[in-house]
This record gives sequence, C-alpha cells and structure tokens, in this order.
Amino acid sequence: MNLLSSASVFSFYTLISRVLGYLRDILIAIFLGASIYADAFFVAFRLPNTFRRLFAEGTFNAAFIPSYTSAKIDDKKKGKKFADDVLSALLLILLFIVTIAEIFTPYLIYIIAPGFLENQIKFNLAVELTRITFPFLLFVSLSSFFAGILNSNNKFAAAAAAPIILNVILILSLIYSFIQGLDYAKQLSYGVTIAGIIQLFFLIYVTNKFYKPALNFRLRFSNKVRFFFKKLLPSILSSGVTQINILVGTIIASFQSGAVSYLYYADRVYQINLAIAGIAVGTVSLPVLSKAFKMKNVKKISEIQNKSFELSLLFSIPASFGLIFASNEIVNALFGYGSFSINDVEMTASALKFFGYGVPAFALIKILSNFFFARDNTKTPFYVSAFIVFLNILISVSFFNVIGFIIIPIATSISTWVGVFIYIYLLNRKKILLLKNQLMVNLTKILISTIVMLSILIFSLNRFVNYLDYSYNYKAVYLISIVTFVGMFYLLSCYLLGILKFKNYKTN
Repeated sequence: MNLLSSASVFSFYTLISRVLGYLRDILIAIFLGASIYADAFFVAFRLPNTFRRLFAEGTFNAAFIPSYTSAKIDDKKKGKKFADDVLSALLLILLFIVTIAEIFTPYLIYIIAPGFLENQIKFNLAVELTRITFPFLLFVSLSSFFAGILNSNNKFAAAAAAPIILNVILILSLIYSFIQGLDYAKQLSYGVTIAGIIQLFFLIYVTNKFYKPALNFRLRFSNKVRFFFKKLLPSILSSGVTQINILVGTIIASFQSGAVSYLYYADRVYQINLAIAGIAVGTVSLPVLSKAFKMKNVKKISEIQNKSFELSLLFSIPASFGLIFASNEIVNALFGYGSFSINDVEMTASALKFFGYGVPAFALIKILSNFFFARDNTKTPFYVSAFIVFLNILISVSFFNVIGFIIIPIATSISTWVGVFIYIYLLNRKKILLLKNQLMVNLTKILISTIVMLSILIFSLNRFVNYLDYSYNYKAVYLISIVTFVGMFYLLSCYLLGILKFKNYKTN
C-alpha cells in the first residue's frame, strides 16, 4: 500500500465533502447568520455531529481495526464472528442511548448549552431541534462500523465519500425551505436525520463485498468483544480529543450571545486541513501499523511512523500559517454575506486565527495516538486526552470572563500542543517512537516551502485587497483563486525539494 496514494484518495473525497460543507454553511450564514435560530441549530447539530466526527474520524477505527485485524490474521471465521458480535452489541447500546436522550433532551441541552436558559425561546427551540437530529447518532455510528470494515481491507474511498451525502441533503433542505417558505432550522434538522439513514444504507451496500452482517442479540459476548467495548470508551476520548474540546468550548460559549455560531464557523474552516493532515493520514496508516505491530516488524513500524509524521506536517504547517495570516479574508470570503455582518466576520476570524496556531497539533495528536492504538493500548491515550481536556477547561473557565469566547480557541490550541509533547515524551520513554534523522531534514524543507508560500500569499492578499472587501459579492472567487495558486506553488516547491513523491510513501 502507498500511504500517500491512499491518503490522497481519502483526502479527495473528504475535500469534496468539505467544499459542499462550506457551501452548506455559506447558505446557513446567509439565511440564519449568527441569530438565535443559528445558535439553536448548531447546538442541536453539535452533539450528534460530534459523535459523527468521533466515530467516523478515528475513534471507532482506533478501537476496532487493531482487534478486527488481529482476529482476521488468526482466523477469517473468527474475524467475521467478532464483527457480527460487535455490530449487534453496538446496535443495542445505540438504541438505548438514543431513547434516553430523546426522553431527557431538556436536561441534555442544559448540560451542553447552559447559557441558553437565559433565553427561553432559544432553549425550547434547541430542545425541539435536538430531538429531531439526535437519531442521526444511531445511523452515523453504525455507518462507522461498516466504514471500519472497509478501512481494515484498505478500501478508503467509500468511507471518505459517505459524508458527502450529509452535505448534499442539508443543501437541498435549505433550498427547499427557501422555495417553500419553511422554517430553515427545522428543515435542516430533519435533513440531518434523513442523511444519516441514506449514508448507512450506502455503506451497507458497498461493504457487502467484504462483509455480510448476521445480527446476534444475545447478551453474552466473547472476551474479545467485551475487551473491544472496554477500550472503545477510552478511545472515544483519546482519538476525538479535538472534537471533545470543541464541545466543551460550545458549552462555555453558550453564555455569550452569538459565540456558539462564531466557533462553529471557525471550526468548519480549519477542519478541512485537519481532515487531510490528521484524519486521512491517521485512518490509512492505522491498518498497516496495526498489522506491523502484530507481526513485530520493527522496520515497517519505523517506516509508517516517519511517513505519517512527515505527511501530517506537510499539510498542517502551511495551513497553520495561512489561517493565522489570512483568517479575516478567509472568513469574509466564505461567510460574509446576507445576515452575516462585518462584526460576525471579525469575531469568527479572531477565533479562526487562534485555532490556526493549533492546527499542526490537532493533526499530530491523531497520528501519535495511533502509535498506542495499534498496540491495543487505549489507556495511555485516555489519560493524556483527559489531561488535555482538563487543561482546556481550566484555561477557558479561568479567562472567559476576562476576554470572552476568544479564550476557547486559545485554550484548545495550547492544551493540544501540551498533549503532543506529552505523547512524544511517553513514546520516547517506552522506546516505540522510531523517528529517523531524515524526518528533521524533510521538516526543514517543509518550513522553507512554507515561508516562500506565505510570502506569495501575503503579496496576493495585498494585491487584491479591494476584491476581498466585505461589500464585494464575488470575493470568494478571488480567495479560492489565490489559495489554489498558492497551494499549487507550495506543492510544486515540496516536489522540487524531493519531499512529495509517491514512491517515497510506499509501505509494502
């Protein structure tokens, strides 16, 4: 398998999904802006969408793939039985969670958005919308199971393409609401659940070639299955620490009007790079890394670690600088229309800038935690992630009353960087971080390419400043053109320096 090739396939479909996601969010910004309806929908969408990201973007894979791979290597029939038992137990657990959540939704909203109690209309609206969207959790979690089956067979395209369905359905929901004069927030909420159903059936169909499910609802499961669910919960916190930090941020931000929306829009922008630099690389490397640890192939382990590190930094470092220096232009071009005011742009851009400082850390966290997950070790990532979340909460709460919601992206970036250094320390102490000197050489080349790219970016932004103004209707076209040109130049620079060649990322 070629790590760069597989990551490119995953990234391609993810990129399409994120582009459609931006179109969706642009329409939401136009029709809802940063109003109470936007805040209510984002809170209602936040919880099931957080679980979507947790399950689909690493957590489930981190727990499932090493165990499933190990079972398949021992015996294919055992692998099939293990998968059947996991699916059956997962369905029972999810049905219970969704039922409880639907009954106690008001209490759930009180927990994730306590600031909404100050506005009863906003609170009641959030409750109503959450009850509509929450079944999405069931469907997307089951979808992640089938995606895990595909990923373990080194088939990444369908799993990466599945989220496209969600964005297409939500865009159609907004268009339909506009034509029919319906409630935007409510139709969006219905669209979330409908998209989850379609996504699940799509993945079941694609997975049929590799796995045909046979449900078994007995309450007694094998030791392997019990071990899997025992490590699934800590892996949720470990692999999805960035998403949990965002959820924590939403809770705190609910006490400031419009802040939930600002954080949501900023989160949407930097997530596209995280999807490529962290999620894509982490997802495609985990199956081969798990197999290498199972076979005790030290050379292969070292190769995958170095290539994963390098690819992650290759995409995250330039993105970090781009978000820091062009946050206002990016937010303005993407969302600066209709109900989304100049003040909304400035507030969102401030959040995006500070998220930008953490982008390499957000990506590396997913790579570094995989080095433990591949060894069936979920305890260490759990403890590290628990500390990251604790530190994030401590910083956010301590300074929220002083500087407002902007402390949330600052705290998220700081705590995640601390987590990266903790991971590196622990991996070195256990002598399982097998990085080579060549990685530092390539990192230097990445930094050189980034500095040149940044110079061109700043020059381009200044050159076309009038075309990026809030009042200019076609500013997104100019921004996309600039980003495309600068991005192509960066990739060309990396290629010429010898750090972006497919042959360098072959793992078998």
